[in-house]
Amino acid sequence: MSDYVWLVGGGSFFIIAGVVLLLLGRGEIKGYYNSLPDHTDAREFLEHWPPRVRLGAVRIGGKVAIAVGLVMFITAIIIWLLNR
Repeated sequence: MSDYVWLVGGGSFFIIAGVVLLLLGRGEIKGYYNSLPDHTDAREFLEHWPPRVRLGAVRIGGKVAIAVGLVMFITAIIIWLLNR
């Protein structure tokens, strides 16, 4: 039983962290593109050009964390099924 419990705990942590990062990234992008007075010109606001790579980094990190958490859960299920 203790063989897979740490995988379930770690997977839970990564999935929760991933969801939090996705929500933070979404809020960061909304906050950036909804702030017209902070933009230097209207073209940047309307066309979202030049692209801001930093804005998508938090969302990508969230997706990676969720993927790692799911892999840990699947590994725990496989270990549990093999040890039954």
